[in-house]
Amino acid sequence: MRLPAGRFKYDLAILAELASFRPIPYRLTLDDGTETRVDATLVAVGNGTSYGGGMRICADAVMDDGLFDVIVVGDLPRTELIKVFPRVYKGTHLSHPKVTLHRVRALTLDAPDVTGYADGEPLGPLPLTARCVPGALRVLAPPAP
Repeated sequence: MRLPAGRFKYDLAILAELASFRPIPYRLTLDDGTETRVDATLVAVGNGTSYGGGMRICADAVMDDGLFDVIVVGDLPRTELIKVFPRVYKGTHLSHPKVTLHRVRALTLDAPDVTGYADGEPLGPLPLTARCVPGALRVLAPPAP
């Protein structure tokens, strides 16, 4: 979507997707070998707190702790999704009983006929493995005014 701009674009996209959306059966293999199978509305892997439009999907993530936050939103009815979705802008969705948080160094994510994305760009079909590599990226702060 090119229009509208900003947060409203994401809100409209979610509503458009809800019409035909069905939960997806995911298999997550965590770095400790634990395998979880879950029908999920969303699986998000991040080491930063926010996604497009200011959604705090991984609200408690710490960029330099060497861990990914893996947020799994379980199978929610559409009416419940519509109620929970606005909470992502404050990060309060994490307290919902169908939202699970895992903190891992590595994760393999698999689901049938699903493409994995990173920062809005397609990576390829699942399964995909992500590894958090501490210190791999040097981030420079902007100069003080």
